[in-house]
Amino acid sequence: MRARFHEYWYGTAREARGLKLLREWLSPEQLAQFEKKGYFDVTGCDSGKRYRILHGTAMNIHEIDHAGQVLAGWCFVPSINLVAGDVMLAQKIALETNERRALAVAKNFSPKGSGLNMFVPL
Repeated sequence: MRARFHEYWYGTAREARGLKLLREWLSPEQLAQFEKKGYFDVTGCDSGKRYRILHGTAMNIHEIDHAGQVLAGWCFVPSINLVAGDVMLAQKIALETNERRALAVAKNFSPKGSGLNMFVPL
């Protein structure tokens, strides 16, 4: 019982720390968007394209047009197992500082269906 509680508490604490760090790195606009909608938008440093980073650890990046419509999906994650907040922060930094390199290692996927979380790999 004690080991199970520790595992639960440790996981919850790690998640909370990851989200706290993410919030500290978001711009005021991104933070407001994340608090309200559970995602935030970033602008790629090389192309000027807009990306929406959804809460999650994989298949959580959508390339969007000026109206916010999803054009494509991108998946790239750190090579180690991290909590969602840490993964999202790494994705934000990568797209805002080295978009070309991030997309060079990313897997592209196409959103399908009406839900944001339904995807078919390309």
